Amino acid sequence: METPAPEKIRVLLADDHTILRAGLRIMLNAQPDIIVVGEASDGRQAVSETERLVPDVVIMDITMPELNGIEATKLIKKALPDVKVLMLTMHENDGYLFQSLRAGASGYMMKESADTELIQAIRAVQSGRFYLSAAAQSMMVGDYLQRVKAGEEKDSYNDLTEREREILKLVAEGLTNNQIAERLVISPKTVDTHRTHVMDKLNLHSRAELVKYAMRRGLLED
Repeated sequence: METPAPEKIRVLLADDHTILRAGLRIMLNAQPDIIVVGEASDGRQAVSETERLVPDVVIMDITMPELNGIEATKLIKKALPDVKVLMLTMHENDGYLFQSLRAGASGYMMKESADTELIQAIRAVQSGRFYLSAAAQSMMVGDYLQRVKAGEEKDSYNDLTEREREILKLVAEGLTNNQIAERLVISPKTVDTHRTHVMDKLNLHSRAELVKYAMRRGLLED
């Protein structure tokens, strides 16, 4: 009996440059585990096509007509929280990076790296992990150093217990409370309690801030 082929990662391309979309479509469809199921040329179309097709991953440009990629990401994550959004942009700007993470994006990378990193990034976000290109990670480190210099960053990592550090890392990797509970053989309620303590001790207020923190600490590198 033949083993059924694994389902392909279904991708939607949202970018206002037709030639770029065509190139990405050819590159992605050449992969055995990825298929492009749709395209959008502006932010509103990106939202409507995502709602219609329900892809696994949306490759999202930031600067687009009608609605920018960050606002489109917010709408997509509100309507379809399980759909992953990967920002593919020319903007090497920490403001856009942090706005994208707050909007619910699972990754941020530069268009200039698409030929070498995009396939890896798609597989990473589809598996529940975050993906930040080297340029994006450098932006995070730069932001952290500026905050330290300005006295705005108080690092309380040493105040965390070993269990809290474990949970910080797993939450930042994208695992749910139930998944963490199963891995650590504790109850989801206990995970939630530890997670609350981590957020309080580190003065973090959202999952995006937690991921930023974990990236700066180098907790997601291994």
